[in-house]
Amino acid sequence: MSVSPAAPASVSAPTAAPVSAPTQAELLEFVRRAAADADLIASLPLDPEGRTWVRLDGPGGSEAWLIGWPPGTGTGWHDHADSVGAFMTASGELKENALAVRLPTDGWTTLELTEGVDRERRLTAGQGRAFGRHHVHEVLNESTDRHAVSVHAYYPPLPRIRRYSRAGRIMRLEQVERPEDWQ
Repeated sequence: MSVSPAAPASVSAPTAAPVSAPTQAELLEFVRRAAADADLIASLPLDPEGRTWVRLDGPGGSEAWLIGWPPGTGTGWHDHADSVGAFMTASGELKENALAVRLPTDGWTTLELTEGVDRERRLTAGQGRAFGRHHVHEVLNESTDRHAVSVHAYYPPLPRIRRYSRAGRIMRLEQVERPEDWQ
């Protein structure tokens, strides 16, 4: 089940509207406030089998989402191309596996990663992080019996997402998605 209302839900932006693109810190502050909004979090319909999401009004023209994660679900390895972003767990716990190295953005389909590039974070309610452009990660709800809910924001709005498969140290580019693919 996917939920995407015609009008985005409203979460207040910072009182002083940014005069330029929102920074990673501003995106992180936005997702922190949204994740602390109990009424907003409770408004998300949860599906026992698939992720659900609702688009939010992000600061400074950013793209923002409230996402519900059933037990055992995840994103798979991906990046957000040229967008910076932030996400915060609102309820439950999420695990983020990430690479502590920047991959080349074009001209490859298979790479062998060096040892020591993997990072793991466990993010419980109220914990989150900001990230820069081309950040490669996967986000998982490893719980066997509890949904997780999180808030995500990206700027500029996602121009594309690159999806990867991974087997040990081998990373393969599998697909490039563009906004028209998500309609």
